[in-house]
Amino acid sequence: MTSKPEIIAANFPALHTFLRGYFHEDVADEYGTPPEAADQFCEDAETDERIPVAREWQQLAELTHAQPAALNAALKKLGSAIRLNDEEIPQVSAIFARCLAVKPPRRPAGE
Repeated sequence: MTSKPEIIAANFPALHTFLRGYFHEDVADEYGTPPEAADQFCEDAETDERIPVAREWQQLAELTHAQPAALNAALKKLGSAIRLNDEEIPQVSAIFARCLAVKPPRRPAGE
């Protein structure tokens, strides 16, 4: 049986960086809502940044069973300055799931 990773920045480095940069005190002023901040990150970030954040989010959601109190406590430990409400958690999770669905490059017609 594998042990659960401790919820510390060293074990979730990409998510820690994301949370400090996007889930900060001014999230409402800059992005509107936390899901909008996550969506903006997925648009702005390169694949090598986006994928680790999305994977670490999924791992954290699994560790906390996506329970709002447990997830928010974990996010706070990792650098989040906001609390997600019951509706925002599945919205953010869905955005990160889309981030993991990497699309192959499009081929020009006729190839």
